Amino acid sequence: MTPDELAQYLLNQDHFSQWMGIKLIEVREKYCLIEMPVKQEMINGLRTVHGGVTFSLADSALAFSSNNTNEASVALHCSMNFTKAVRLGDTLTAESVLISDTRKTGVYDISITNQHKVLVATFRGTVYKIDKKVTDL
Repeated sequence: MTPDELAQYLLNQDHFSQWMGIKLIEVREKYCLIEMPVKQEMINGLRTVHGGVTFSLADSALAFSSNNTNEASVALHCSMNFTKAVRLGDTLTAESVLISDTRKTGVYDISITNQHKVLVATFRGTVYKIDKKVTDL
């Protein structure tokens, strides 16, 4: 399978990412660009997007980029900085880029922007390669 086919395979099984409305925009080996519209049910009591939603978008980008070579990886450590409020009606884009790759781990930087190309969050995720194929799980 190509990286794009593997990412689509994962998305087809990922009901949470589907509920969020995530769409694959571009997928290359160990890279992905995904998009998500902000829904009413994602809004918190302060009328902004719940931080967990933004974190979940980044986590999905991490999964689609780190598993698209059929080398199964799971999150080992993640950290996030929120730089701007996200509101109902926004469309978020998450770009995941590999910055370090070893035999057992990978580190990815994920930038999340809104429809105006304004940075709303940054995320760094470290994955652990579990010595299994995605398609065998």
